[in-house]
Amino acid sequence: MLSLEKNETSAIFSDNIKTTNISIPKSLKKLNKANTVNLLVLAGSFLLMIGAAFLVFLLKPDFELLHSNRMSSVLGFTLMIIATALFIFKGGFFLFNAFLYFKYRSIKSVSDKQLPTTTVIVPAYNEGRLVYDTLLSIAASDFPEGKLQLLAIDDGSKDDTWQWMLKAKEELGNRVSVYQQSKNMGKRHALYRGFKMGTGEVFVTIDSDSIVKPDTLRNMVSPFVVNEKCGAVAGNVRVLNNKKAIIPKMLNVSFVLSFEFMRSAESMLGSVLCTPGALSAYRSKAVFACLEEWINQTFMGQPSDIGEDRAMTNMILKQGYEVRFQRNAYVFTNVPEKYKGLYKMFIRWGRSNVRENIMMAKFVFKDFREGSKAGTRLLFVNQWLKLIMAYPLIVAMFIFIAMHPVLFLSSIFLGILIYSSFPVLFYAKRHNVSESFWAYSYSILYTFGLFWITPYAIATASRRGWLTRG
Repeated sequence: MLSLEKNETSAIFSDNIKTTNISIPKSLKKLNKANTVNLLVLAGSFLLMIGAAFLVFLLKPDFELLHSNRMSSVLGFTLMIIATALFIFKGGFFLFNAFLYFKYRSIKSVSDKQLPTTTVIVPAYNEGRLVYDTLLSIAASDFPEGKLQLLAIDDGSKDDTWQWMLKAKEELGNRVSVYQQSKNMGKRHALYRGFKMGTGEVFVTIDSDSIVKPDTLRNMVSPFVVNEKCGAVAGNVRVLNNKKAIIPKMLNVSFVLSFEFMRSAESMLGSVLCTPGALSAYRSKAVFACLEEWINQTFMGQPSDIGEDRAMTNMILKQGYEVRFQRNAYVFTNVPEKYKGLYKMFIRWGRSNVRENIMMAKFVFKDFREGSKAGTRLLFVNQWLKLIMAYPLIVAMFIFIAMHPVLFLSSIFLGILIYSSFPVLFYAKRHNVSESFWAYSYSILYTFGLFWITPYAIATASRRGWLTRG
């Protein structure tokens, strides 16, 4: 893709050369600068990994000595057994997910006549023009107008979000209803208001910085028609601003693995663990059965103001419903473009994960639904392993760095090369080859720049606050 962009740039120059004095547009200068930075980051990532592989080869005797010393001590031998057991479990879990992925098929859209009445709720806070674009993309959906109720709720924004909502209302007329909270109360309360006003058989929630494809709504609600056990559906989230900065490019590849691989596997078990805030659908009957519990949810005595999507998913699973994933229901959403915004988003997700895994523990080993529950329990155990091992892995990492810094760095970069090759191949097969290489850079960023998120989220799980809302 990068070489293609260079060719396109050259063509632009050729078409616009009319004199010997060429005036280069600022946009082209920015494009060339961005491409240069992108190439440097990707090249740097490869040099680190290839260099590490060569270093591991050179230091083979040192690694063998280290392994021998570990195996000769009781502590080292015990740690090796634990590490081997974890590796076998994770390897088996991956193969199981791969098997489920290949079995997965999206539900095709049902006919207009079969489509259920649907209420789309768009909560917004300080989104500016983005909410206008979101509402127009929803209104452009290939969905019977008489069966679609569109509600937009301004959660006490401090910018011009309300004005953009009114502009959308002016253009769309009765096709959209806009409401404004008297003060900022949080996304959960904005959604609650939408749920209380909604009249549809199915609720669809969409973030106010997201764009949906024309067939997204049809595909999102179709599983409820063909499967009466379906209580919720997760949409397929892609990155909207992936052309603007390096972090969105990385997340775009990461999201594809998270959604198109992991959630496809979870869907085969009827147990997608989290319906994303960017695009989710719920059977209204299931929502109303837990709505008051959801809005009044607390954690350690404090009202829960984050993780509303994971909480709703948990409560619907607890009722015995299945939660599915629709790979053919796309939403394109904005993600943080800078490191600070990224780690704040991950902290919020991490805290929610801790809270909802604790909640899930209260019902997952009970007879919470008919049929097999083994797959759901396996997903739950895998989630808890990540939390349980967070601190031991951090301690082991720092000990390894202190005692063998060169061995640590060389082995970790080689591990990234091996581990990240799967998301690279997966993305390349599903979407684009050149973009797939960002998976390597993302793994390096996560390993060295975001490794602290899970331990920190565990330690601060009781803290409130959205963090990324300005």
